[in-house]
Amino acid sequence: MSVRLAGLPDRSEGPVRWRCALVNNMPDAAFGATERQFVGLIEAGSGGRTVEITRHTMPGVPRSARVRDRIAAGYCSLDDLYVNPPDLLVVTGSNPIESRIEDEAYWSDLHGLLKWGSDHVPAMLLSCLSAHAGLAVFDGVERTTLAAKCTGVFAQDVDLTHPLAARFHTPVLLPHSRLNTVPLDAVRAAGYQVLLQSAAVGWSVASKTVGQSMVVLMQSHPEYDPTSLVREYARDLRRYVYRERDELPCLPTNCVIGTDWDRLHRLHTRVLGGERDPAVVAGFPFDEVGGRAAWPWRGAALRLYANLLAAIPDRSG
Repeated sequence: MSVRLAGLPDRSEGPVRWRCALVNNMPDAAFGATERQFVGLIEAGSGGRTVEITRHTMPGVPRSARVRDRIAAGYCSLDDLYVNPPDLLVVTGSNPIESRIEDEAYWSDLHGLLKWGSDHVPAMLLSCLSAHAGLAVFDGVERTTLAAKCTGVFAQDVDLTHPLAARFHTPVLLPHSRLNTVPLDAVRAAGYQVLLQSAAVGWSVASKTVGQSMVVLMQSHPEYDPTSLVREYARDLRRYVYRERDELPCLPTNCVIGTDWDRLHRLHTRVLGGERDPAVVAGFPFDEVGGRAAWPWRGAALRLYANLLAAIPDRSG
């Protein structure tokens, strides 16, 4: 095993090559899966060398008692992070509640973390909402709200001249799942080099140096597993039919193929066509369909994380 999780028994081998801090701000329903996905990619990208990972979260994110207990048992405070800066800081997205990102309950903590990271951390990976936060903090660029959720798997154009895209094999596909965006032109105007972008949904991964840090913004979700988009869709559909929310659910593009896509599409058409009935959704085999979903972005995700870790200087000498 090449990952050493702070707070758990040490099963790693060899000296620590990288120290990573994961700040997990996802809501309770996705909290555990998000940790597993990011830790898994960091481990896979390490090439067998040991990565020590500390886990943190923002105090302003609402939590259930169950997740609070999990955080108390295995997560460290943000103050601990500041005392011992990592080589790589990974900040996940979060459920957007406010129309302005600056109005989120945890904004002050997130703003302070990003500013501190740019002065003390060799590399930062900012995912989804945190990528938009980075653009606001570092560049004064504001996100905009989409007319409909951007969700699905989309083909990417790759800038193979960028070091983080080295040894990519094309074609590249990446999943997106977001309610907000920052235009491609605004990202480029702020000085970022866009290494992955989609003609359908805009930029996916961009990078530039901010202060002392290589900042990598991810508007896409290479950490997702094959079931992620189907699970998100099932959650949104259930909330809609149980009238917990009135926003129409969006069916993720290319999340499954063949007869599974046909079945999902028929269900989606029925519900949006007027059958807002929990019974229609309750009998659908989402787990079975998600279990057959392909994983066409896995190779690109592994290579991206391997390239990112390789770009971080070895401070051990």
